[in-house]
Amino acid sequence: MKFEHFAINVPDAAAHAQWYVANLGFKIVRQMTVAPFTHFLADETGRVVVELYSNPKATIPDYKALHPLNFHLAVVAADARADRARLEHSGAPLVLEAPQADGSLLIRLRDPWNVPLQLCQRTTLMPMPQ
Repeated sequence: MKFEHFAINVPDAAAHAQWYVANLGFKIVRQMTVAPFTHFLADETGRVVVELYSNPKATIPDYKALHPLNFHLAVVAADARADRARLEHSGAPLVLEAPQADGSLLIRLRDPWNVPLQLCQRTTLMPMPQ
């Protein structure tokens, strides 16, 4: 089996998707313009897809109350501090900047809807399938 997507129920899927496109460089690969306004977003490789939707049939989690160690979206950052500044300016508040013993830098933020977001500037990148 291979990973297809990870889904998140959010209050305003269309606005949320547009923020990820504008600020994370994600691309909308499929969307619905009627309820539940599902948006499938791919990263620059097209290898990872996240689904954002606004479905009242399920409770939207209280993302602000959710600890980032329980759940977060993590993205690779070549310059995590520069990305942090840019994202903070775009409405993503800082949670924690965590330099790692190996020289990596992990920065936790929350997007404007409080979904935990992590910037990963690693000294050794995660292995990617060929």
